[in-house]
Amino acid sequence: MSVAGAGAGAEAGAEAGASAVAERFREQYGAEPEGVWAAPGRVNLIGEHTDYNDGFVMPFALPHTTIAAVSRRTDGVLRLHSADVEGGAVELTLDSLAPESDRNWTAYPAGVVWALREAGHTAITGADVHLASTVPTGAGLSSSAALEVVVALALNDLYELGLRGWQLARLCQRAENVYVGAPTGIMDQTASACCEAGHALFLDTRDLSQRQIPFDLAAEGMRLLVVDTRVKHAHSDGEYGKRRAGCEKGAALLGVDALRDVPYAELDAALARLGDEEEVRRLVRHIVTENERVERVVSLLQAGDTRAIGPVLVEGHTSLRDDFRISCPELDLVVDTALAAGAVGARMTGGGFGGSAIVLIEAADEETVTKAVEEAFATVGFTAPRVFAAVPAAGARRLV
Repeated sequence: MSVAGAGAGAEAGAEAGASAVAERFREQYGAEPEGVWAAPGRVNLIGEHTDYNDGFVMPFALPHTTIAAVSRRTDGVLRLHSADVEGGAVELTLDSLAPESDRNWTAYPAGVVWALREAGHTAITGADVHLASTVPTGAGLSSSAALEVVVALALNDLYELGLRGWQLARLCQRAENVYVGAPTGIMDQTASACCEAGHALFLDTRDLSQRQIPFDLAAEGMRLLVVDTRVKHAHSDGEYGKRRAGCEKGAALLGVDALRDVPYAELDAALARLGDEEEVRRLVRHIVTENERVERVVSLLQAGDTRAIGPVLVEGHTSLRDDFRISCPELDLVVDTALAAGAVGARMTGGGFGGSAIVLIEAADEETVTKAVEEAFATVGFTAPRVFAAVPAAGARRLV
């Protein structure tokens, strides 16, 4: 399915969706919400699996959002309800929240409350929360981070905690790492909390320093397509953790705090020192070269040479496929087909083992490339992909 102009439509939908979410809150809880907030999913332009290696990433926010209507409670009760999940509200007590005690969707918002209170924000005495999302789940577009950040921002505002975006991101990451049990890095939450419309976020995940890099594809007659393969992935599954453990082993063998500390110019020497640790060598090679690719993309965008990032995206996909080994036949088919149909660049994006790919194209080629990908999937019998144009959107914000 091609969704032409999905970016602008979804952005407008976030604002319009606020009233619908507020109305559903009233139906569920019998009272007015104190406010309505939105937090977006994200696409990572370049910089994959570098975040938990203290490296560089470059995401931008999607117009697709999770919207939350929220009110405070004073009785230590947390009630959670989602328009996207069948059933009534789930009721929890704040005193009962504990890491890995909940394997349902509620672990993400409950984990945020737990992380905030564990960090000393005991002013939080409960909440009623109703949620609705347009971020595709399992597509590598950070639906979980959007859910975490929107709840964190709402509680930050309602309880006047005074936390900044990067601080909320840190707490949301802790919720996902410790409470949910998924060993993700900091990129997704920071992107959802801190991105700006019309920009990609150049983030140093070691010190969380940020630079907003202009990324206006429309002005250059270009578009970035997101192709959701509809192959579901889960970060808490073992393969993601294995890659992270392998990176940590590589850093330990090389005597550095993190693989970010291995200079690109010294990569060959570092790989030689790893000897016959072939799996670790592959992981190290990906992380070190991926950090260099992020820096190259930043330089190209700042120089106004957007089309030149296309081959860098392809390099990134090759590295993720061959060295990190987290691609899949559907993702490879998107990349190969799109490039054959005239795309400027393409690569998988997100944690891997499914999810989405991004395709950089001339705007005039959108129909041709989309049709080619859809026909390729139909020919081999894959589930039809979802294709939409991604427009860099605003980060988390209060709507009402």
